[in-house]
Amino acid sequence: MEAYFVDWFSVIARWLHLITGIAWIGASLHFAWLDNSLEEPDEEKKALGIKGDLWSIHGGGIYNFNKYALAPPTWPSVLHWSKWEAYMTWITGILLMVAVYYLQAQSYLVGSGKWIADPNVAVAASVGFLLSGLLVYEAMVRSPLRHQTLLFAILLFMFAILQCWLATKLFSDRAAFLHVGALMGTIMAGNVFLGIIPAQKKFIAVIQAGQDPDPVPAAIAKQRSTHNNYFTLPVLFCMISNHYPFLYGHVYNWAILAAIIAITAYARHFFNLRHQGVVHYAILIKAFIAFVLLFSWLGVERYEQKQASLATTVTDGAAFALINTHCAVCHSRSPTQPGFFAPPAGILMDDQDVILQSASQILTAVQAGYMPLGNLTGMTVDERGKLISWLEKNVNP
Repeated sequence: MEAYFVDWFSVIARWLHLITGIAWIGASLHFAWLDNSLEEPDEEKKALGIKGDLWSIHGGGIYNFNKYALAPPTWPSVLHWSKWEAYMTWITGILLMVAVYYLQAQSYLVGSGKWIADPNVAVAASVGFLLSGLLVYEAMVRSPLRHQTLLFAILLFMFAILQCWLATKLFSDRAAFLHVGALMGTIMAGNVFLGIIPAQKKFIAVIQAGQDPDPVPAAIAKQRSTHNNYFTLPVLFCMISNHYPFLYGHVYNWAILAAIIAITAYARHFFNLRHQGVVHYAILIKAFIAFVLLFSWLGVERYEQKQASLATTVTDGAAFALINTHCAVCHSRSPTQPGFFAPPAGILMDDQDVILQSASQILTAVQAGYMPLGNLTGMTVDERGKLISWLEKNVNP
């Protein structure tokens, strides 16, 4: 019964996280586009202190957005703060982390052959991973490095590579990708809570007091907001990465993740420049070429693995015996593995016809090393190789 409630907790947390995440990232991308698309206002608007404006049509109405150089002549009675989307996305993300990785640490957080084998230690390491990563970023963004954009970007990417590598050593492969995404999400929420909102509150207080505002806090808030903008695409990839074990289960998974972070952030740079009226198609072309090279490398490697697997002979009986021992304990109508009350993903492996129908999905999970989950059943390298060989021959035979 406990597993039933944990699953419901996970469903609700994931649903809310998706809703709030769409709201936050959608708002982030919209305001980035809006800020970079402002046009010079007419003289009448300039006299009111308006720095830029934009006319837009959406749904059933026409909208006019005005950005003030400092503040409006009269202060509005209601001012909307773009913060709750960020806060709720992070809170629901942490709840989802608790539901999936902390309450089920033995199954999802701990990985075979990783540095940490104890579930409680793994949970503590997870919390430490997120907090230490946030502290390192905060130290960087508050230091003089923030004035050197290129150097800051290079050092930040080097730190990202280190975190990708470290996560794959500490946690299960699937959890590693999610933790890198969670770290970026924590940094993004931290940018809002620790930098952007305090700067905005200070700015408003100074303006309302009739004093001249200090431009430095506003500039730092803008810089943090820009960082969040570049984080959006990598974070979205990490959110969906758990569906692709051929990526997170690769022997060089950390390098693949770092490469995808770089490619997606670089692609985002093209759109940021385009919003400013600067179009460099070479950026998109380079990002596309990098993606094709990554895709080709993985494709060639999988082809070579398939050819090697096809050379091994495994009988149907031997394969079904392996599946019954290592897979059916969870993937059956009545799972015997503690923590499961229904077959994951609805895949049944106590029926030979269903196994053959699902051979492609099973092959991907077994090849990546993701299944058996946490290798709780102790599948050996030799057994995995035999099962992969048999599955290869039964996928589109």
